[in-house]
Amino acid sequence: MSVTSQRLHAIDALRGLVMLIMLLDHVRETFYLHHQVSDPMQIDQLEPALFISRSLAHLCAPVFLLLTGLSAYLYQQKYDLKMTREFLFKRGLFLIGLELTVINFAWTAKFPPDVLYLQVIWAIGISMLALSLLIGLSKKLLWVLALGIIFLHNALDHIHFQSETLQAFWNILHHRDLIEVSESLRLRTTYPVLPWIGVITLGYCLGYACFKDGISSLERNQKLLKFAITGLTTFFIMRAINIYGDQPWLHLNSFSQTTMSFFNLTKYPPSLFFILWNVSLGILCLLGLNQFEHKNWLRPLIVLGSVPMFFYVLHLYVLKALYLIAFHIWGANQGQYFGVSEVYQLWIISLILIFLLYPAVVKFSKFKHQNKHIAILKYF
Repeated sequence: MSVTSQRLHAIDALRGLVMLIMLLDHVRETFYLHHQVSDPMQIDQLEPALFISRSLAHLCAPVFLLLTGLSAYLYQQKYDLKMTREFLFKRGLFLIGLELTVINFAWTAKFPPDVLYLQVIWAIGISMLALSLLIGLSKKLLWVLALGIIFLHNALDHIHFQSETLQAFWNILHHRDLIEVSESLRLRTTYPVLPWIGVITLGYCLGYACFKDGISSLERNQKLLKFAITGLTTFFIMRAINIYGDQPWLHLNSFSQTTMSFFNLTKYPPSLFFILWNVSLGILCLLGLNQFEHKNWLRPLIVLGSVPMFFYVLHLYVLKALYLIAFHIWGANQGQYFGVSEVYQLWIISLILIFLLYPAVVKFSKFKHQNKHIAILKYF
């Protein structure tokens, strides 16, 4: 097996892993709405099991954006700069269109919508458009841009504009808020895109640093480990200083609450510490999965990671259907919502859904790879 094939398998496996973690979080957002989780979380009002489940899901978006940038570099190795730019631009537009239509309807079941939620697929799409414009720059400048955005964007947190037009643009870039489009339509910038552009650019730089031709498997692993350790060390030192990079952590009533406060990181938009912690863990996971890619038990993750967008759309509609059916049968048993009463039940539902959805994923993966001439399939 070629080096290229090996690294793609590890990337697909990691992508599949974060999709499963994402499923757990979306089960939480479907059947545990009576325990709303703020951003950042309210530690004194949160049980550890829910904190862990939610924090685990924080891996998903940073890892997916990082892998998108890394995959863009691998695509450029196989083709050229022009084709890579075209692919990033077209796929970015496709993802933005998908977010505004199919995915928004899966969350809201409203047509026409009164609010359009600009969430993670939107952020990936915009980030791909941005990367398509950036990849012609020198590698040193790309490193400066990626790290500059990631480390400095929190300094912009308190910026606001009097102009509605400028503020709307700023909301898209860096502020989670509503944008009034008309009397009947608003946009909710759930995922402000500026930090995510930094993450996808970092992924592209990581590809150049660790996956370019001529780098041996051993050297690549050593570089990945070095990046991960550097990121984690920077996280712990800066987080302990407790001055910049996120909301301050607090000494609370117990060791567990203080620990949760330390790791209570802001996602919307992703803080410096949110990115450092989750990207570093993602790199460690990539390194670990690379060691086991020949194991049969990893095959399902590789299959799932080869068709992530199909699984994303599929699981959203299945969850929406399940919720509507459950609500119709049992009604609102948790305030105004139908839901389960314990966090462990969310894990059970997620495991059941994994086994139920996996056969469809396998069939679509086979169909995709047997019909490579159908251009749109590569976007799924």
